[in-house]
Amino acid sequence: MSGDRETILGRVRSALEPIKQRAPLPSYDSGLELARDRAGSGDPFAEFALRMRAVNGEVVDGPAALAESLRGRGWMRGYCDPVLWPLLAPFLGDGFTVETVFDRTRVDDYSFGITRAVGAIAETGTIILDDASSSSRLAALAPWAHVAVISRGKLHPDLPAAVAALGSDPNVVWCTGPSKTADVEGILIEGVHGPGAQIAMWTD
Repeated sequence: MSGDRETILGRVRSALEPIKQRAPLPSYDSGLELARDRAGSGDPFAEFALRMRAVNGEVVDGPAALAESLRGRGWMRGYCDPVLWPLLAPFLGDGFTVETVFDRTRVDDYSFGITRAVGAIAETGTIILDDASSSSRLAALAPWAHVAVISRGKLHPDLPAAVAALGSDPNVVWCTGPSKTADVEGILIEGVHGPGAQIAMWTD
């Protein structure tokens, strides 16, 4: 029996050893530039909206449109970043129940979470979240609907620009539409590992 144990442990140790010879990095044309003739690229906000819709996301024009969208779906209880609450409070009154402290013991009570985003990418319709700008990471990931409020000055044209703008925050989340998985039989399902609805709202 001890021989079998040593055989198994030997294989584990062997598997954990550093790779002696790694595959070479792929070669690429260092002069390659991103195509600038993308649909809507003349207007980065229009391009972002186009890309967001392509991945089943949504862009709303302001607090009134956000309130209408949430009400229309029956999402009446949620969380809002306390910094954003003065902006949204006049619109999320009548019938809404909104808390500015996220209660981890009542995660299932929230149908939406409204948080600040650190930026967005026009090229891909991606929302960028980090810990420094978010009042509650759980509020952005646990409720069925996540509303990201983004400063217009933080819309990056493409991925390289967004990466160049990253700060020192060690936790950055890139969200491109609702959470998705196709692990089971290749069937695409949304809202399994995170929000089932992703909404972006611009602010100045």
